[in-house]
Amino acid sequence: MTRHAPSLRLVGMGLVLLAFVAGAVSAWVWSRSDARWQQHRTAAYSAGVALYSTLQTGTSAPTGINITLLPDADQKIASQGDFLRLSFAPQVVRPTLVPILPDPSNTRVADVLTLVILSPDIVYPIAPLQQRERQTAAETTGEVLRLLASYCSDPTVLARVGVGPWLRVDGGAIWNCAAAPADLRLWAGLGAVVALAVLVTVLLNTTAHFTSFASRLRSRRRLDGPSSYDTDGPQELQEIVTAVNSHLEMERAQLAARASVLSGVSHDLGTPATRLRLRTALIEDDELRGKLEHDIDSMTGMIESVLTYTRAEMNAEEPRKISLQSLIEAIVADYEDTGKSVTLRPPEDVVMQGAQSVFMSRRGSSVISGDTDIVISARPISLERAICNLIDNALKYGRRATVWLEADASSVTITVEDEGSANTARDIELLMAPFKRGDNTATTDGYGLGLTIVDTIANLHGGSLSFEDKPAGIAARLTIARS
Repeated sequence: MTRHAPSLRLVGMGLVLLAFVAGAVSAWVWSRSDARWQQHRTAAYSAGVALYSTLQTGTSAPTGINITLLPDADQKIASQGDFLRLSFAPQVVRPTLVPILPDPSNTRVADVLTLVILSPDIVYPIAPLQQRERQTAAETTGEVLRLLASYCSDPTVLARVGVGPWLRVDGGAIWNCAAAPADLRLWAGLGAVVALAVLVTVLLNTTAHFTSFASRLRSRRRLDGPSSYDTDGPQELQEIVTAVNSHLEMERAQLAARASVLSGVSHDLGTPATRLRLRTALIEDDELRGKLEHDIDSMTGMIESVLTYTRAEMNAEEPRKISLQSLIEAIVADYEDTGKSVTLRPPEDVVMQGAQSVFMSRRGSSVISGDTDIVISARPISLERAICNLIDNALKYGRRATVWLEADASSVTITVEDEGSANTARDIELLMAPFKRGDNTATTDGYGLGLTIVDTIANLHGGSLSFEDKPAGIAARLTIARS
């Protein structure tokens, strides 16, 4: 079923537009707030320049600043430098002393300006105050007030020119928190981060739909794989899913038709094959009779092999829970009963590595006994056919076959190793293609579909078929997923 979903093209255009709008709004808010702060700090600098002139010449104070003489009691305390005991000092005082030397052209000691800043919050960093070449004392005073306006605090400022009396400078309208403009730069940055997070989330969610569908499609032939797919996501993805479902339906129909045709051919050939066998039995020439019977057996065997391969491709058998160890033991016992050189190697203990813990620098491990029964979800008839094909292949190209089982947390590997084979793992891998046979076709039976069927069954179980050269021969490894 296809759900109505927006087009990926529209979503992409919307995301681009949203990114542009979010960036433009954040940049505008940031620049606007920064401009207001620059204006606020510049106004404080101008007031500081005018304040220096007022303190030196006694002219009227600049707008927003009120200068008063300290009372006698506070005057005496300030003269002693004990600013923490002033009557108007905050309960918690962090004093900052700022001496401002006179201009180089003026050598009068009385022109030295001393500023004392009493703040309940911070000690102002006066060291990085801007010091230009030939900077005047008035400009330095302006930089001090610019510094006060840069922080959200309500300081009390005292001033003294030379050895004159201490003055209280009230300029809260210029440098206090209430006078500062609203700083929206943090909100602008936060808005940009939120917009970016939304864009990234939408992008990741969109790509996650494609990744999830690709993962499910990649494992479509595994156990319990769906016959069709349904997914959320953009319109383009749903169109792809619809096309894939149509392709899978056509593929299943083609496989069913192929199996039906082959099954019909096998059934229809049964009657003439039976008549041929009866008529062949009447031939007195033993050699000729044997050749005809061999040809009839080859014909019917080839058809049955193709049918087996087609049924494996159709994934017709329903999976169920089985004991893999018991299945292998039963298969090996059947071969031993017929006198074949097939042995089962006892299972070994498996060391399982655990995940690394935040409390330990090394990974933990646990040992799983080899006698533990391995129960998996599989197609028992198909899996038995695959194991038997590997054993038959080992007996065909070697003198004997040894079978053993290995397991970990995610997969199970069935290994069949032959002995005395003159082939290599590369040679055997080439035989995995349909109707490919080895060099000893004159002395062995087969139709070139054995390993092809094994590889198909391995894929149906979420695994693979591989080969490895061993000192004694070749080891075939059939790996299947545990879940």
